[in-house]
This record gives sequence, C-alpha cells and structure tokens, in this order.
Amino acid sequence: MTKRLRTRLVVIVAFTLLSVYLFAGFPPSVANMKQRIRLGLDLQGGVQLVLKVKTSDAVRAETDQTIESLRAQLVKQNIAVGELTRTADDQFTVTGVDPAKSSDFRQIMADSHSEWSVSSAGKDAYTLQLQKAQADNYKSQSVDQAISTIGNRINGMGVAENTIQKRGTVDEILIQFPGEKDAAHVESIIQETSLLELKLVQGTGSFPSKEAALAQYNGVQPAGMEVLPSVERATDGSPTYYLIQSSGGISGRDLKNAYVSRDDNGRPAISFSLNANGAERFGPLTEQNIGKLLAIILDGRVQSAPVLRGRISDNGQITGSFSPQDAQDLALKLRSGALPASLSVEEESVVGATLGADSIRAGVTASAVALIAVVIFMLLYYKASGINATIAMLLNLVVLLGALAYLDATLTLPGIAGVILTIGVGIDSNVLIFERIREELRAGKTAASSVLTSFKRVFITLVDTHLAALISATFLFLFGTGPVKGFAVTLVIGLVSNMFTAVFVSRTIFEIELGRKGRADSISI
Repeated sequence: MTKRLRTRLVVIVAFTLLSVYLFAGFPPSVANMKQRIRLGLDLQGGVQLVLKVKTSDAVRAETDQTIESLRAQLVKQNIAVGELTRTADDQFTVTGVDPAKSSDFRQIMADSHSEWSVSSAGKDAYTLQLQKAQADNYKSQSVDQAISTIGNRINGMGVAENTIQKRGTVDEILIQFPGEKDAAHVESIIQETSLLELKLVQGTGSFPSKEAALAQYNGVQPAGMEVLPSVERATDGSPTYYLIQSSGGISGRDLKNAYVSRDDNGRPAISFSLNANGAERFGPLTEQNIGKLLAIILDGRVQSAPVLRGRISDNGQITGSFSPQDAQDLALKLRSGALPASLSVEEESVVGATLGADSIRAGVTASAVALIAVVIFMLLYYKASGINATIAMLLNLVVLLGALAYLDATLTLPGIAGVILTIGVGIDSNVLIFERIREELRAGKTAASSVLTSFKRVFITLVDTHLAALISATFLFLFGTGPVKGFAVTLVIGLVSNMFTAVFVSRTIFEIELGRKGRADSISI
C-alpha cells in the first residue's frame, strides 16, 4: 500500500471514529445516542401552541406614550392646554390649546410626531390620528418583539430545540416544545407581561380603597396620577391601594439583569441591575426624594413600597411573598423583557411520548427496509463493487448522524425521510460512477485506468447535481416551517457527506482493492 493510500485510509478511519463518538459517545451506546441526537416534537412528544398577539395593545401603548411625551413637550414650551385624552387605540384629543400658541402646537406635532395626522375638533381642540401605515408597522413590530421575548423566556427555561415562528395571519405565533409536559406552566411563563416599573408614591402609605386614595382630590383622579392595587393585604385581609405618580420613574426597558437572591430575612427575592441610561435617571430620582416611598410595580400591581433611605444608582431588590419557583419565574420574565401586547391561546395540542415512539419505530423500520433493499440490489447488479457502495453508504449515514449531533440539529419525522433520501442519493452517485467504469472497461481500458478516468469525469456531474439539490434544500430551510426545516437540514448534511463518501471513500476502496491484488487489469463490477 502506497503512502498516499495509507494517508487517505487514516483520514477515513478518523472521520468514522469522530462521527461515531459525536452521536454515540465512547464507548458507543444507545443511551448516548438518545442524549446526543435531539428529537423533534413529532418524535419525542411535547406541546404545541398557537398564540394570537393582540396587536391593538401595542398601538394603544404607543398612543399613551405619545400622549405623555407630548404633554412633557407642551410644558417645556409653555403651551397651555386642557386635557389630553385617548379616544381610541390609535387616536387621542387635545383640548384647551392656547389659541395664541396653536401654530407652535402644530409645529411640535410636525417636528416630533409626524406619524400623527392633526385635524381640528372644534374651538381650541384637536384630534390626532395615527396614520394607518404607521399603525400597521407597530402591529408587525409587536409580533416580532413577542417572538423575540417568548424565545428568550423559553430558552431561559431550558426547553431545547423549540420552534417559534409566525403562522398564517400576521398576528399568530406557532410554538412547539419538544419533551415538555407541563403545558400550563409554559403558558403562564409566556403570557404574563411582567412589566417592571419603579415609581414614586404620592403620600405616606396605602389606602383601603380607590375612593379613599382619591378622597383628597374630591374623588377625581388628577392628571399624572394613578391608583394601583397592592399584593399586600391589610391586617384584616382587605386589599390595599397606592396613589402613584404615573411619570418620572423607570421601567423594565431600563433593566440590565435580574436574578434570584435572598432578602434580609432569608426569603426568596429578585435582585436587579439597571443599564447606564436607567441608572443615570434613577440616581437623581432617588436622591431628590429620600424619605418618600418608592413603589415597585409588576404588571400594574404594587409588590412593595419601601422608604427611600439613600441614593440608589444601578441596582436594587424586589421583596415580597415569593416562593422559590415564583422568584425564579419572575427573574426569568424580567430578564427576557416585557411582552409588547397580551396573548391568547388559540390552539393547544399535546403529542404523547407513545406516539413519538411509534413514529421513531416506523421511521427506523422504513430506513432499514430501504437500506437492505438497496444493498441487495447493489450486490446483485454490481457484484463485488456493490460492497464498495454499501460501505460508502453506511459511512455516509454515520457521518450524517455525527454532524446532526455536533450541530445540535433536531431530528424530526421529515428528517428521517431526509435520511432515507440520503441513502438514495448516495447510491445514485455510486451508480453514476460504476456505470462510467463499465463504459471505460468496454472501451478496452485497464481496470485501474477505468477507475481513475471515471472518478475524474463523473466528479463534475456529481458536483452539479449535489449543488442543485443543496440550493433547493437551502430555500426549504429559509422559507419552510418547522417540519420542512427538519427535512432540509438532514438533506443538506447528507448531500455534503455523500460527496465525501462517494468520491473520496469509494475511490480509496477501489484503489486499495486493485493494489491488494497486485494487478490493475480486473475488477468485479
């Protein structure tokens, strides 16, 4: 055996051992395969949800934010107005605008809020309507942001190889959780908005009712204030409320990190840190209001309202009656950010592990039958050369499984179909090579010359066919849904590994066989 052949043989053996180690470990075992080959929802069971994003919430939130921003600008420019009131999700009115400053008001809208159309609504009043194109953009962004937020939360839960993507209409999201069994827990993690807000409390404590909180204002909620319920209860078990300054605080958008910790009494708590922008605003806010109450608000409910004892710049702690699991879930939701809009579950289906096992059994059986049938055909039709094709095909499957394990790719039922197709593609490549060798032999060339010439001339054809299939598989992956992507991933890996086995491995086996005989003038094909 020449040095060149020994080098090629070492490369083949190394690739084989590496692939076996990647998907079956050392020593190889079925248990290792189950751990290293990730199975999709259809093979191991799990939960599938279809969620509907209430995109109107995002438009309404944008309207409220515009109202607050415009109010601050008007105060800064000394433009007196009466009330700013939202009249629809995408519309609000401004009344009592100083007639002498009406042109200044319109200029502010044109410069800072050009996406809003301004129209007169009577004397010294205006109606502001969000333009349809911009409203549609906010709706689309809310779905994209919801997908990103849900992905962060699910990944934080440790759910492996989940699928999160748009489905059907623009406001629907398809989510799959392979191996997940507690659908209710997953839904609670996904759907809760978990919006953190840190705002100053108006007054020195809580109130037993909303009416009591507003009594000092003749029962009318003043501008810039809001009454929020508290999770804390009075000594008699009745609910309590706080009067909160609706502006001037910070929100979860300023959050940098959140994690589970312990309070002074050793109970579960959530510590958080702020980003540079949040810390820059939070420091002066706390320093200027020492002695006042700071409300820690989650999803519109006051968790606690501690007294500010000193300046707080970039970190703090949320305390309350949290269980360890509640604290962990809350920290996860805060880290992943608040949802831009509420969600509703449109569909929920559960795939049992038994059904997944049946799918695996059926897929493995189909693959085995295809493999055996192809091997019998190759041995009968191409004689001893069929052994060459069988070895190359088996090695192709070994490399495919190793690559799936290394890339953490998910094997789905369509993916198993891709494995079966890979068997066919591998044999097809060998058929092209073997038929070319037969033609060269019939032309009177020696076996060694026929093998060398055939591999050189068929190589370009193999590259063309594999490249065309790769392009198709790439588009399937980019634009297909979860199951189609599983098929595309398996097919891409199978095509790449087949080029290695059909050309490099098969040719090496031919050359070793010809060299072993000591002559290069005969071959069983």
